[in-house]
Amino acid sequence: MTIEYLKSGKPEADRAADDAKTAQIVAGTLKDIETRGDAAVRELANKFDSYDRDSYRLSADEIAALMAKVSDSDMADIRFAQQQVRVFAQAQRDSMTDIEVETMPGVILGHKNIPVQSVGCYVPGGKFPMVASAHMSVATAQVAGVPRIVACTPPFNGEPNPAVIAAMHLGGAHEIHVLGGIQAVGAMALGTETIDPVHLLVGPGNAFVAEAKRQLFGRVGIDLFAGPTETMVIADDTVDAEMVATDLLGQAEHGYNSPAVLVTNSRKLAEGALAEIDRLLEILPTADTAKVSWRDYGEVILCNGYDDMLAVADDIASEHVQVMTDRDDWFLKKMTCYGALFLGPRTNVANGDKVIGTNHTLPTKKAGRYTGGLWVGKFLKTHSYQKITTDEAAAKIGAYGSRLCLLEGFAGHAEQCNVRVRRYGGVNVPYAGAATLPG
Repeated sequence: MTIEYLKSGKPEADRAADDAKTAQIVAGTLKDIETRGDAAVRELANKFDSYDRDSYRLSADEIAALMAKVSDSDMADIRFAQQQVRVFAQAQRDSMTDIEVETMPGVILGHKNIPVQSVGCYVPGGKFPMVASAHMSVATAQVAGVPRIVACTPPFNGEPNPAVIAAMHLGGAHEIHVLGGIQAVGAMALGTETIDPVHLLVGPGNAFVAEAKRQLFGRVGIDLFAGPTETMVIADDTVDAEMVATDLLGQAEHGYNSPAVLVTNSRKLAEGALAEIDRLLEILPTADTAKVSWRDYGEVILCNGYDDMLAVADDIASEHVQVMTDRDDWFLKKMTCYGALFLGPRTNVANGDKVIGTNHTLPTKKAGRYTGGLWVGKFLKTHSYQKITTDEAAAKIGAYGSRLCLLEGFAGHAEQCNVRVRRYGGVNVPYAGAATLPG
């Protein structure tokens, strides 16, 4: 493989050191929440959000008052976006069916798709009010049939953001709490005096939220291991530098550590994109953030051809992959490791983030090698069941089961099978543990 880095980001060792610092802070904070409950949550809310109130859960009247502040046009846009998410989530749900099959006479096997019984949805909002994240988590959970949906979002400029609260409420949240950061996910997962714990945590967040979810995994389920937003543009000379640069910086503005990578086989495009990024950073309103991300985490990788571009892309396994080439469907067919693909110049990541209908909570930090993103199926558990309905089947399966249990040395297991052989097959098989008894 022949590749050349025209721009590299921060070394992996430095990134790992940053992660280690974050992990240490999160571990101590979660322990404090587990020990002191609401008192710790309140201290953290005051410390990080300068926000204090008697109860962090919004009442029905407060929700109604906040929604009344949202303009009719903004509310129409929220409803439109949420409808697109619901339509796609419902189509996914409809593809998941319960099954029951008779594998041999008298032996019935099946599975049922059962909603997770309580979900905590985190919606970021301290820096940017992430209205769309409410659709992706809350509305999708409702489509799945989750009976208890808890939503948390931090205050924005000192108060709950009306548009975010409206999206949560319209999405189907049963409880809305104005809490952010580690204190939000910690309270939802561990429980406090006023917040009952949930079974599953979902939703994006900053590095501290992501690390908190990672450390809580096992106590609760999580949607996926996620880090800062990542974007990759795979492009050739069928597109221009302005479009490439715009798509890279459009995601770099998320935070100071959001990787943005260009993979191309065109030196002209690569060099043009570098120059165009410098130009746009002079006029972009969010340049203070995007400039740091691009400086520390931006990369431009020049490849010898499309096969090398594919190999590099699959190795990086970026969260968002914008493909703009003369063979977009070839990449769709060949790529195996990514969060979501955005195919062709008419498509873009921002549409996926906000409105088009696919879910924007996606795997980062190479997790696309083993998982996809949040979807309606994440809120469902597939549970199997078994039923034997005839004496003949009970005796036949029991005989096989007994021999296979003894093959592994499990006498007690074997006797479970043998008692069925005796009762339903009329065969007086010896006690499975006889060979191990004294004398």
